[in-house]
Amino acid sequence: MTAEAPVAPALSYGRLIPVTVHFDDLDALGLLHNARYPLMVERAWTELWHEHGFRFEGDWAAAGDACNAVKELRISYEAPVTRPGGYAVHLWLERLGRTGLTYGFRFCSADGAVTYATGSRVLVRLDSATLRPAPWSEGFRAVGRELLLPAG
Repeated sequence: MTAEAPVAPALSYGRLIPVTVHFDDLDALGLLHNARYPLMVERAWTELWHEHGFRFEGDWAAAGDACNAVKELRISYEAPVTRPGGYAVHLWLERLGRTGLTYGFRFCSADGAVTYATGSRVLVRLDSATLRPAPWSEGFRAVGRELLLPAG
């Protein structure tokens, strides 16, 4: 007898990316350390962008859209994560501008039903030579449009 993988809930927007909380991610009180939430969100985004061929491989000049910087991070902790195991990060774009974007996220149970933290982050695409804002590529924008939060 084999166990079937849990089915991710149907989302009306964005993507649900599985993540794992390990024992050493917990703090002295046995709670997921507050600094681990943004790290897990970053890892989920990295996985999503890698699926679409966007990655940093050590060369900023060749990094293209992966050459970006965080302008702002906001997070609200809704409920404590109290044990290691499988969870998920629900990711979406709230805004996709010419040189920047705002993404939203939920750190949640593996099935997406329970929310532990919510937040948003603003990224700016940079020119690797000048470190000034630069436009996203059309390929990146096409993937980004698929992740946009529906208007309304």
